[in-house]
Amino acid sequence: MRAFQVSSFDASPAITRVDTPTPQNGEVLLQIAACGLNFADLLMAKGTYQDTPTPPFSLGMEVCGTVIAHGPGVTAPAIGSRVAVFGGHGGMAELGCFPAALCRPVPDDMTSETAAGFMVAYGTSHLALDRRARLQPGETLLVLGAAGGVGLTAVEIGKAMGATVIAVARGVDKLAVAKAAGADHLIDSTTDDIKAAVKALGGADVVYDPVGGDAFKAALGACNREARVLIIGFASGDLPQIPANIILVKNITVIGFYWGGYLAFEPQALTDSLATLMDWHSKGRLKPHISDVFPLEDAALALSLMRSRKSTGKVVITP
Repeated sequence: MRAFQVSSFDASPAITRVDTPTPQNGEVLLQIAACGLNFADLLMAKGTYQDTPTPPFSLGMEVCGTVIAHGPGVTAPAIGSRVAVFGGHGGMAELGCFPAALCRPVPDDMTSETAAGFMVAYGTSHLALDRRARLQPGETLLVLGAAGGVGLTAVEIGKAMGATVIAVARGVDKLAVAKAAGADHLIDSTTDDIKAAVKALGGADVVYDPVGGDAFKAALGACNREARVLIIGFASGDLPQIPANIILVKNITVIGFYWGGYLAFEPQALTDSLATLMDWHSKGRLKPHISDVFPLEDAALALSLMRSRKSTGKVVITP
């Protein structure tokens, strides 16, 4: 079969012919229909992500596919059923083995492309805003990187939770995408003073930051007293230093959040969150945005698009 593999952290990932995998104890074999890309895939290709496996391995953290075989001890999900799964890696391939216990059924009204890009982005924003930040109706949510894979879902979920949403993104085209997702106020990070613009709107009660760098510093300066700042990632490549004096004086809480970490210590939190999100999707409350779909042979181009920040919402590979 074909797989987009990392053979070494010193070489670029490439399409490789590999043996068809055999499902082991507790695993299912999937015919992969779609794989959602994440910023973490870029880090994993370089060996800098916190959960990077040892090469060789295939990139692709989340997939949707059809169950075609069971490993020993597995009876469900049924062969022929369509499921979505966060496997951590292995999704950018024609076939893949994943833990049966992590597979989630995909409703008939959800496309495979949507399902493949749904779990991480929506799961991250929902669990971060609901469980960690305790976002309340009427509060002001500031979303940095608001047109990206997770940022756009934070805009949408923040509105669904009753917040006033301020979206920060690069350029008018990306801001238009954030507005379509429900943003109340728009700030162009290429031309506007983020700190001044947010303060003019009354300040932020919750900050959702997948960007880091200067945007984090500006957002922190625009926080209201007792604000909560969610650290989601560092797409800018700049890990900011947190000024303790500002945190102290304003009684600000800085919250780290890693969605995949819940698999190890409280997977039920992910299950409950995804059940809520699937229900919202079925009721039309969520409208996932996929900007680009690529075949497997164009996987390098898809990653390049993400690296250059030219995509909005999710980028999906269809093996």
